Amino acid sequence: MGKLVLYGVDMSPPVRACKLTLAALDLQYEFVLVKLLDGEHRKAEYLRKNPQHTVPMLEDDGEYIWDSHAIITYLVRRYGKDDTLYPKDFIKRAKVDQRLHFETGVLFQGCLRNIALPVFYDNESEVARAKINAIYEAYDFLEAFLDEQPYLCGPSITLADFSVVSTVSSLVGLAPIEEAKHPKLKAWLERMSKIPNYNQLNGYGAQMLVDFFKEKVKRIV
Repeated sequence: MGKLVLYGVDMSPPVRACKLTLAALDLQYEFVLVKLLDGEHRKAEYLRKNPQHTVPMLEDDGEYIWDSHAIITYLVRRYGKDDTLYPKDFIKRAKVDQRLHFETGVLFQGCLRNIALPVFYDNESEVARAKINAIYEAYDFLEAFLDEQPYLCGPSITLADFSVVSTVSSLVGLAPIEEAKHPKLKAWLERMSKIPNYNQLNGYGAQMLVDFFKEKVKRIV
């Protein structure tokens, strides 16, 4: 195995999903902090490796992979001792893939990024009520996904749980999960928080984003 290097920043949910996966696979790696506000991701050296200038990015023996979903599925396929996290069974894998696409399109792009970018880069202090409502609609879907099972795709943790928890744990600063409305989702989040080294891998970074929103967002309109 070549040297693994993960490039990113802990505030980023996709970066934290990669950290959770690396830990679950018991893989050693170097973490390189990318100073986004200083534009390190747009410098020529970084662009040669990743022309989309995004984080996370994984370096593995001279090869570069970006997009958290591409990274975590690659890691399991190449280094996983079994297929528990990303099943080979067609139906089980399709379910994991569906949850991963849901995280990309609905949770991250449709909910988190839609709010974070104007706040982060344009110093907007107001968030439209419709954007908050979209988060609660996403919670409704997650509640349905969980049904009577402990994790998003069944009885055991998969990559879908790592990906989704990284974003949901960041959204709670904008849209708290109420047990009365989403009991299964709240229980799942509590269950996920019991993962070994959860705070180091995800909790602290998520709290950084929660605190950022609490400081910057002054009003829901």
